[in-house]
Amino acid sequence: MFYGLCDLPWWGYPLVVLGMTQVTIAAVTIYLHRHSAHRALTLHPMVCHFFRFWLWMTTGMETKKWTAIHRKHHAKCETAEDPHSPQVLGLPLVLWQGPELYRHEALNDETMERYGQGTPEDWLEKNIYQHSRWGILLMITIDVVLFGVPGLVIWATQMMWIPFFAAGVVNGIGHYWGYRNFECPDQARNISPWGIFIGGEELHNNHHTYPTSAKLSVKWWEIDMGWVYIRTLELLGLAKAKRTAPKPHVIPGKTQIDIETLKAIILNRFQIMAHYTKKVILPLNTDKQVKPLLVREPSLLDAGAKQRLSAFLAGHKALQEAYQFKERLQVLWTQSSLKESDLLEALHKWCQEAEATGNKMLKEFAAYLKSFTLKTA
Repeated sequence: MFYGLCDLPWWGYPLVVLGMTQVTIAAVTIYLHRHSAHRALTLHPMVCHFFRFWLWMTTGMETKKWTAIHRKHHAKCETAEDPHSPQVLGLPLVLWQGPELYRHEALNDETMERYGQGTPEDWLEKNIYQHSRWGILLMITIDVVLFGVPGLVIWATQMMWIPFFAAGVVNGIGHYWGYRNFECPDQARNISPWGIFIGGEELHNNHHTYPTSAKLSVKWWEIDMGWVYIRTLELLGLAKAKRTAPKPHVIPGKTQIDIETLKAIILNRFQIMAHYTKKVILPLNTDKQVKPLLVREPSLLDAGAKQRLSAFLAGHKALQEAYQFKERLQVLWTQSSLKESDLLEALHKWCQEAEATGNKMLKEFAAYLKSFTLKTA
């Protein structure tokens, strides 16, 4: 058997596959996803060119097509216009035929024009990287020359890695199964708290909650390997994160509600609603079947679920009151047409009425809201 220039022991080949596929994952999550699609970080031109070249060889993907399709996914998430929603198309189709969905949407000129702005249009993109077959042929040649016949297996694994794990697992399972830290207005879920195997893309609920964050982990126990790579590039002067998920800043004992308080509450609204559910709603409920309905973002509940929830709340007055206060609080950041002074008055009124209920948990939560500030304490 021809083993090529690199004659490795049997266990060396899996390590080569793992190393190469992890470089591809890094290129997708850092360059295509966080840098190109969401502008969450800047990259040194040298890093961008390396990732573009590597993706050309290992996936054949073009920056503009990937970026445009992903941006449309966020803009039209879980609707009939979403290029790959398992909630609309079904999980099996997205999981196993994700690449076909990608190629179909890439032919949509309107998608490319509307969502592909700001992507590379240089000589390399127009004359080299648009010819995806050239890169794939170059990759198989390199693999065979270096590793001989085993190189064919290495190449085949490389070619399947992103189509399955990114186009299938993240786009499919990431909108179907897993846990949710935040009730973002779509079905995105964290597949695993340890985003190592797919470079942090496992933390999909976090990403859809804060899409422009360069860091996908939010809880202290979550791991975002992509963020580890980004921090390493930052230390080398090759990258700079522009945004990360906001962290609540509170001043214990603060009782004055001002514009800074309002802005901080709107900025941290997803953390605040998660805190409200945990500290106010769930302690009033002992029915495990109703819990998912109480927790879920109301816009994600179908007519039947809303009816069941309404019927349950009608028989539990304290819980109904707490849930109504939750809905009123959410209105604060949906009324973008109101003046800041009107929103500030609404926040004042919410806190006063929450304190007047006599509900200890609501009173404590009102105090928690008042403590928010944009500035670190």
